Amino acid sequence: MSDLQEFRQLLQTVLKRVYGDKLRVDDVNRLSGGASQETWLMNLSGGSAPETLILRRAPQRSQDAPSSAAIGLPNEAKIIGYAEKAGVPVPNVVYVLQEHDGLGEGYFMSRVPGETIARRILREDRYAEARSALPAQCGQALAGIHSIGIGDDPALNLSQGLDQLSQYEDFYLSLGACRPIFDLAMVWLRENAPDPLTPVLLHGDFRLGNIMVDETGLAAVLDWELCHLGDPREDIAWMCTNSWRFGNIDKRLGGFGDLEPLLDAYAADGGPVISPNDIDWWEMMGSVKWGVMCMMMYESFRTGAEPTVERAAIGRRVSETEMDLIRLLEAQRHA
Repeated sequence: MSDLQEFRQLLQTVLKRVYGDKLRVDDVNRLSGGASQETWLMNLSGGSAPETLILRRAPQRSQDAPSSAAIGLPNEAKIIGYAEKAGVPVPNVVYVLQEHDGLGEGYFMSRVPGETIARRILREDRYAEARSALPAQCGQALAGIHSIGIGDDPALNLSQGLDQLSQYEDFYLSLGACRPIFDLAMVWLRENAPDPLTPVLLHGDFRLGNIMVDETGLAAVLDWELCHLGDPREDIAWMCTNSWRFGNIDKRLGGFGDLEPLLDAYAADGGPVISPNDIDWWEMMGSVKWGVMCMMMYESFRTGAEPTVERAAIGRRVSETEMDLIRLLEAQRHA
């Protein structure tokens, strides 16, 4: 029996407990995408099951990437449930894996039709209506996420702006890198840090690539592994970070739209009133964070911790963030 056949049998055994003994897993394929978690598409028949399901599972390897901030898939599934109750468009979680299932850590969820690949969303004519609707829809979704009361959930860390700056500065220094533009940006960030807003639940990675988009706009918010408590401006600014505009530099919001409609919808749905200028500090912080992450990913490739082409390729993107930081610092100089 092949590893894939054994995997399919384990999936079928688990899902029979959810959908009945008539359930059959007809086919299972690993989907591309997802740098830190496995995503599997299953075709099902029999019982009361839907035709397809998605399994999001932790990689079956001995060690994770260094300094992972992931909250763990069981916690991720729990927060998706909270988000669904808050009216945020998300997949429906149907089962969270248990230790006795023999499949590791993960959960099954419904399949949401749509597109996640940024270049298609930003360029194809069929998503023209979606691009117009997305700013307000993203504002509404973020207002819903930020309204979720988590309380003192031990799985969630509190990470405010200066906390993150110190954290990423420590990572940067530990790598022994010498990149003057990062040094300058970190000094500017420390000297110009805004007063923090009341902490809320943050998605932590809200951007194209982590949302499902159909022809009418936002279909689902995905990839909740970096949830934490913090300043609501962080989530908004992350989508504005130039690395997530995918070449459409003139469209501040994700390469597809203007920021103001998002902020208007966010405030109308209960979020605090935030101006575009309030996002500037966090946008620069986003470029610093992504640049240091790129350095760290290359380091994991160089040391053999994760010797994948993907890690090496992402490491080369540090130079892009350097150019972004030069542009942002220059804009602040003339502000």
